[in-house]
Amino acid sequence: MIYLDNNATTKPAEEVVRAMLPFLHEQFGNPSSLHIAGQTARHAVEDARAQVASLIGARSRDIVFTSGGTEADNLGILGALDAYPSRKHLVTTAVEHVAVRDLCIRLAGRGHRVTFVPVDRDGRLDLEMLSNALDDETAIVMAMAVNNETGVQFPLDEIFAITSWRGVPLHVDAVQAAGRLLLDVRTLPVASLALSAHKIHGPKGVGALYVAPGTRIRSQFVGGHQERDLRPGTENVAGIVGFGVAAGLAKQRLDLDTPRVRALRDRLEHGVRTCLSSACVIASASPRVCNTTSIAFPGIEAEAILIGLSQRGLCASSGSACSSGALEPSHVLQAMNIDPDTAKGAIRFSLSRYTSESEIDEAVTIVREVVQMLASMGPA
Repeated sequence: MIYLDNNATTKPAEEVVRAMLPFLHEQFGNPSSLHIAGQTARHAVEDARAQVASLIGARSRDIVFTSGGTEADNLGILGALDAYPSRKHLVTTAVEHVAVRDLCIRLAGRGHRVTFVPVDRDGRLDLEMLSNALDDETAIVMAMAVNNETGVQFPLDEIFAITSWRGVPLHVDAVQAAGRLLLDVRTLPVASLALSAHKIHGPKGVGALYVAPGTRIRSQFVGGHQERDLRPGTENVAGIVGFGVAAGLAKQRLDLDTPRVRALRDRLEHGVRTCLSSACVIASASPRVCNTTSIAFPGIEAEAILIGLSQRGLCASSGSACSSGALEPSHVLQAMNIDPDTAKGAIRFSLSRYTSESEIDEAVTIVREVVQMLASMGPA
């Protein structure tokens, strides 16, 4: 199997699995208990909290563990809205992950006013429209660090300059940025920031929300006093331990992994475009994270391509979703005004530190064979 779907999830690092195992068996204490078994678990959780905090330049006390990036996004957004109940306006981008986008759509149905700031054909955010969208009733601005489909990076420093000038909190979905970009909340003092373990070779089912000092936020759950009263419930100790180890590895390997993975990404793009002249790389003119590429094959359905790739052992993904029996381009590609015939054939390839040069070369061959076979079959 050639696995190029790392934006969906990553392979857990061996170090992560080894660190988690004791907390799935012998060291099973509840971290809220005062006895030695509980305190062993508590120390493990706090060590992991320090490791996750270090990845983004934060203080340990400002990290709140959650069940994943989606919950972290929800807590950051809903918690801020509850802290400012008189403000009913939200501003976000037109290409956010569904964890943010769908929440905004639900809030709009409940009486909130939501502004979706557009992007251009290369996925770049319209900063002037973002600035113009803010008003006295704006409760929060939400912007992703890296787009999960195209890999386009948003200029967080410029976004923060706009939001801070207007005194509006900024929530950042950094799920696809952590471990791939340098993140430091000391130089980019956002109000909150969401992370996910399984995107950085950690376990599924655990994430974190960074809450900046002084940020007003209210819990969305009732039941206990864990995680600074912001996320009640017994902690997922094994998952949190794995997250901590994964965060430590991500920080340690960032300078090593980034140039190597970017070179492999570029090799994949060059190889595919060389053997398939119709292939086009989405947002190639924009700053992109090192591991992600969205390559479109006009006139061919992405679903058919993915089936062909999977049959040959190559794992990738599509931004398309089945709606009313028809395959439609993702909201991201629609927001970028990508031609529908092109957008419906877009495939996302996402690499990791475990991707090899030989896998990339074999992937190019498989993509060529599948696309040429489907093209020969005609539009039907």
